[in-house]
Amino acid sequence: MLAETICSAVSAAGLGIAALTAYRRRFLAAARVVAYALVPLGLVLTGAVEWLAGTAFSPVAWTGFGLLGVSWLVFAGTRAVERRRGGGRGTRRERRAVGTRQPDAVAPPAARPAPGAGEGRAGSGAPADDFSDIEAILKKHGI
Repeated sequence: MLAETICSAVSAAGLGIAALTAYRRRFLAAARVVAYALVPLGLVLTGAVEWLAGTAFSPVAWTGFGLLGVSWLVFAGTRAVERRRGGGRGTRRERRAVGTRQPDAVAPPAARPAPGAGEGRAGSGAPADDFSDIEAILKKHGI
């Protein structure tokens, strides 16, 4: 009952501030204040405040939140240990796939670009060409 009264008072104060803001001809700001002021009143009318107040003071609810926290910690801890060991589903699948391959198999060398393939663009041979357009813009603006 106290929470509903407080939310109603906050909404009333917000609507008063919105009226003063509108009086100063700042209608956009006043509309935003009205929107914020109606949120607590809407929460009271939907019953969310009553539910929240009932949950906040319920030892059963806090026990449930505690158990959820413990389960999250256990889950996060097992994931951290699994990553540290290098285990996990994906690596187990990869191990199975590697086990079926021939042990002598060698990966092919990485493909290298053919010489002259990138001649149309400024490559690593002429780093000054990379900044020529930037220099032109700066000179145009007198910098």
